[in-house]
Amino acid sequence: MPSISVIGVSIAIIYFLILHRFLFKKPLYRFIIISWPVLGMIPGLLFVLHRVFDFAVEVLENSGLTFPFKGPWFAGMDMLVTVDPANIHYLLNSSFSNFARGSDFREVFDAFEDSLLTKDSDAWKNLRKASQVMINHQGYQRLSISTTRSKLKDGLVPFFNHIAEEGTTVDLQDVFWRFAYDTTIVTVTGCDDPRSLSIEMPEIESATALNNIGEGVIYRHAKPRFLWKLQNWIGVGIEKKMTEAGVVFDRVCAEYISTNREEIKRSQGINHDHLDGESEDLLTSHMKLDPTKYQLMNPINDKFLRDTIVGFLLAGRDTIASALTWFFWILSENPRVVTKIRQEIDDTILPRGSSGQERPSYDPIEYLDKLVYLHAALCETMRLNPPVPIERMSPVKSDVLPSGHKVEANSKILIFIYALGKMRAIWGEDALEFKPERWISKTGALRHIPSFKFLAFNGGPRSCLGKHIAMIQMKIVVVEILQNYDINVANGQKIQPENHMILRMKQGLKVTINKRC
Repeated sequence: MPSISVIGVSIAIIYFLILHRFLFKKPLYRFIIISWPVLGMIPGLLFVLHRVFDFAVEVLENSGLTFPFKGPWFAGMDMLVTVDPANIHYLLNSSFSNFARGSDFREVFDAFEDSLLTKDSDAWKNLRKASQVMINHQGYQRLSISTTRSKLKDGLVPFFNHIAEEGTTVDLQDVFWRFAYDTTIVTVTGCDDPRSLSIEMPEIESATALNNIGEGVIYRHAKPRFLWKLQNWIGVGIEKKMTEAGVVFDRVCAEYISTNREEIKRSQGINHDHLDGESEDLLTSHMKLDPTKYQLMNPINDKFLRDTIVGFLLAGRDTIASALTWFFWILSENPRVVTKIRQEIDDTILPRGSSGQERPSYDPIEYLDKLVYLHAALCETMRLNPPVPIERMSPVKSDVLPSGHKVEANSKILIFIYALGKMRAIWGEDALEFKPERWISKTGALRHIPSFKFLAFNGGPRSCLGKHIAMIQMKIVVVEILQNYDINVANGQKIQPENHMILRMKQGLKVTINKRC
């Protein structure tokens, strides 16, 4: 029973750590990061697993911004964790060609295997160009904005009004996840609104499946490869849920093909056995833009389509929902910021001197880019609580990082984005304070912060394609809520991040809602 022996030894070591802490009053992190024979640092990791994100902040702060994690022998869990801006710039920009996702990444993220998320080299370059054409298309952007505003009018506003009238408490995180899911799946697939955000708050199978995929991916990072592979083969635990989630999205894919059968037939005049041609032809060979709906068309195969849909759902739903949840929690802790944002909205959307008049309808593109302080507050939220807390990569060839750390070919490197925004060595002594003003210059314009300091939208060639449209969507939601509602966070909640590939609150965010006069 070797597994029981390992667990027993780990428990014994954990008890030793606790005893040593109380007897000698030493900083606990120094003992948690001890690399034990055979077990490596796993015993310490188990001790802090419930708060591993915040523990990583402490370790990196005290380790010169880069820390080598040692896993059990032969488990393939060794990795270099860094938040050093020089390393980040080197990894994502100046030596980008030498740092790829890698085969191990694709294995862990197999639910997205054929999507842009896991691709490298030419396959990544071609698919990114095709996706960029779609996302930057004015028609697609108009569709995204109109879908967001429609869901606000028919989903979020009626729901908020109902909660305000009933005087009940609601989980705002769940609300934003449902809102973002509905808008994203309509935009990406053209399917009917699933109405997961409605007064009934129904269970939506595909939304739950997406949650299970995200949970499974993060647990694969904390388990030896052989263990999660065995669980996957047997079909138990979270691995079983991930397999079932794949079946759910197979059905979503089939429904999409059925809904768009005629458009797909019209785009089937290309021989997909001879791809990898000129990149400008990829849009017509990998996918086609429907001239009325601007949706992904002409998949190479069902798996490509499924993985692409899952990837877009993850990028569109989870990141926006995460950012909005943390944003409104931080606003509850900073009422002065709420006042300044509301004043900016009034001054921008309703000119001075028009007080008391009904606010006119407005064009988001025309006005939202003028909301500088709101933009700064959203960036400051994502600095402290980035929707994607970790970025992972692997060297193609052995290399030495600017910090002096040597990395072997095919080893694992983690950029701990969650910790990056909290480093005093990078952001100053006030790094943990919420200060939107740090994003605004003396002239009132937005400051440019390089991506190797602010990585919420990734950086370098892999920077987020949907950054601009995501900011617009979030501003639309924030303006609607702050103009019409007061969000009151319930007392007594312990707000902490969940161990997940997307930064979620472990217990959600319970709030009450009041309509503003």
